[in-house]
Amino acid sequence: MNGNRLTKLSLAIGLSVASTSALASPQQFMSSRSFAMGGTGVATAQPADAAATNPALMAGNHHDWSDDFGLMLPSFNVRAADEEETVDQVDDIQDVIDEFNRLVTDLQNTPSQPGAEALATNATDLRDRLVNFDEDTVRANVGLGLAVAFPGKAVSVGVFTNANMTATVRGELSDNDRILLDDIVTAANTGTVNDVETVINNAPVDQDGNIQFNSRGRVLASAVGEVGISFARSFELTNGNSFQLGLSPKYVELRTFQYTESVSGFDDNEFDGDQYQTDKSGFNLDVGAAYSFGDESQWTAGVAVKNLIPMELDSKVSPDPLKQEELRTLELDPMVTAGIAHKSEYHVITAEADLTKKEAFGYEDDTQWVALGAEFDAWRYAQLRLGVRHNLASNENSNGIEEKTQFTAGLGLNLLGLRMDLGALYSDADVGAALEFGTAF
Repeated sequence: MNGNRLTKLSLAIGLSVASTSALASPQQFMSSRSFAMGGTGVATAQPADAAATNPALMAGNHHDWSDDFGLMLPSFNVRAADEEETVDQVDDIQDVIDEFNRLVTDLQNTPSQPGAEALATNATDLRDRLVNFDEDTVRANVGLGLAVAFPGKAVSVGVFTNANMTATVRGELSDNDRILLDDIVTAANTGTVNDVETVINNAPVDQDGNIQFNSRGRVLASAVGEVGISFARSFELTNGNSFQLGLSPKYVELRTFQYTESVSGFDDNEFDGDQYQTDKSGFNLDVGAAYSFGDESQWTAGVAVKNLIPMELDSKVSPDPLKQEELRTLELDPMVTAGIAHKSEYHVITAEADLTKKEAFGYEDDTQWVALGAEFDAWRYAQLRLGVRHNLASNENSNGIEEKTQFTAGLGLNLLGLRMDLGALYSDADVGAALEFGTAF
């Protein structure tokens, strides 16, 4: 298991499209342009990415070189937070456990004081690693999207598909493991070889005859994939301004994943087994509105409601009582976002806010973002983007990684009719990146 395996876990779930606690769905998919502008877009989305943010903007006022056709093929983004290098810790702990088992076998075959001391040294190392591993958490978010849009004077039409996934991995220390390792250290330091052997002989063993460790690694993940068609229309008002309405009927698939295994047996090759997953699908709807105003329609106000029809899905729970898994419910609830933007031929400045809170998934923070974003255009050929967003719902007492203030930046390049957008994200906990290819005319 290595640092790349969490990415493997994230992609596999994201693309495969007792008590009860609620898990929110992953964060909504966003284009690379939106990613670089602090996650904004409800008042600034271009035709190709409007379905992911506000379908009404397919019929909005855009540059004359991008208001006939838009293509996003593909758009990819990823965020990760691993402050304590949780995934790497599992590798190291498994290596120490292998050495522990070897030393136990050697001591049983050839009892000696040096052998007992070597085992005590290893037990001290293993105990400290398991204590440090307790409640350490890693989180990954992955999004992938494709879209095509045909803005029109009478009606605008678009087709889209995207998938977004959130996965968290967490370590949990077993008190029995700590007591056992403390007893081995005490017996070696204050007793005899026979005392160490007595502790070992009284310890529980697994099916392979090795001492059984019950400290666990847990993976909780949810994925939402959707495919749909968007419609939008613009209405000219008597005061010279315009009003846009849009809707996106879509087919949605929900997926949950819950995998718990002892740290010694944790195997990333098993994470995508059917026995750890549940899935459910159904139809849903996004709606949006936008209002363009000002002497040159330089202002746009927008609002979008994603997932108008609530959906939920229960996770699968292991029958093994040692895993102590809870029944969890993935909830896809309506999310409302509003924003306002000012634009010209050479700039876009926008602010927006989530009007609803998204409850935390797994071991992470609740989220309710307020954001500022900006884009500066150099004669259509290049765009510089900046953004910042702050989480109003961040809670220091959350069960996992906090999400507070995030800073973003990005670059867009348009050459020979082809577009490439890059984005980057940084915070005290997260790093992220986005990449997108497409075209517009």
